[in-house]
Amino acid sequence: MTYAENVRLAIQSIKSNRLRTLLTALIIAIGLSALVGILTTLDAVKKSMTDAFSSMGANSFTIRNRGMGIRIGGGGKRPKPFRSIRYEDAVTFKERLNAPAKVAISVFTSGGATAKYGTEKTNPNINIQGIDENGLGAQGLDLMLGRNFTSAEALSGNNLCIIGSEIKDKLFKNQDPIDKVINIGNSRLKVIGVLASKGQSMGFSGDRSVYIPLLKAKLINSNSNPSYTITVAVPNNEQMDIVIGEATAEFRKIRKVKITEPNNFEITKSDAMAQSLFENLAFVVIGGVAIGVITLIGASIGLMNIMLVSVTERTREIGVRKAIGANPAVIRKQFLIEAVMICLLGGVFGILLGIGIGNLVSFSMGGSFLIPWGWMMLGFGICVIVGIGSGYYPAKKASKLDPVEALRYE
Repeated sequence: MTYAENVRLAIQSIKSNRLRTLLTALIIAIGLSALVGILTTLDAVKKSMTDAFSSMGANSFTIRNRGMGIRIGGGGKRPKPFRSIRYEDAVTFKERLNAPAKVAISVFTSGGATAKYGTEKTNPNINIQGIDENGLGAQGLDLMLGRNFTSAEALSGNNLCIIGSEIKDKLFKNQDPIDKVINIGNSRLKVIGVLASKGQSMGFSGDRSVYIPLLKAKLINSNSNPSYTITVAVPNNEQMDIVIGEATAEFRKIRKVKITEPNNFEITKSDAMAQSLFENLAFVVIGGVAIGVITLIGASIGLMNIMLVSVTERTREIGVRKAIGANPAVIRKQFLIEAVMICLLGGVFGILLGIGIGNLVSFSMGGSFLIPWGWMMLGFGICVIVGIGSGYYPAKKASKLDPVEALRYE
């Protein structure tokens, strides 16, 4: 008997037991959707993080008062807190660093501000960040309209600002925002630039951010003890270690760290931060795969039970087929193909559902639509393996039935 004939018989059997087949396929679909959904989501997170870090430039490093603080496990221990990097520390470092590098200083000012212009106002979700003349470049931001801060403006506390594209669309509609004055909190700021839209990256949207001169941020910061972030961009990777060495020595002097004491700040390469995030995501991958595998094991047990019931119900059919010449191999193939087809029916739905779930997360992070071809192929491969594994014992049992006893079965 050909495979086409076996497939036709399997389809007939599936049609005659639609509810049972549907429930079995649904269990398999849930298992695969969990697996593919989690893995697609992680691909989306990785892509978002890669875009975020690549926009800052691969040849850069950051000086902070503490590390990224991204920890999974570790008994809930917090990283050692360091003294905040003050405005004076950051500005002195920028003046003193004698190296072929560009230094950018930034500070977070507020995360829930409202911007107003005339009768229009935004939602209270505007981020305010203080930057110097190199701040936009360090964060991979481009101007769509207007100009950047000058070095003098960054250190003079002028009432100027650069706004994200979402704020421009909300407050100014079809007007030109350049040289218009907006209100943010108790500050009146003149708009000198508008950023090109970049969407969200890792949950942060530059499109609804306002960037103000560094000294102005110091004067209006809602945090009484803010810590400034220093980003150093190096022309090429070959000079990275040399510049990091010079930066470390210079900043230790500024922070008055004794020779015998460790650094009271942390220096992290931009690609090292991304690598750290990816390493921690590996634990999430393991957890996601474990959830999917456990669900698929349950589905395979359910499928095996269904196939055993099917063999029992079709004992007389098996006897008739053996009586007219079907050998054990043909019977075995018939039931194996049926089990694989049920798995594939559930697998197609589960994979599509998993891709949908993963892309919903991707869109929520400002990412693009992902089609994880690798995970799709893996999903179909798992369907075939589960089908063969679950159907082998029932198929073997069916192939060993005695035709005479099978024909007498009631």
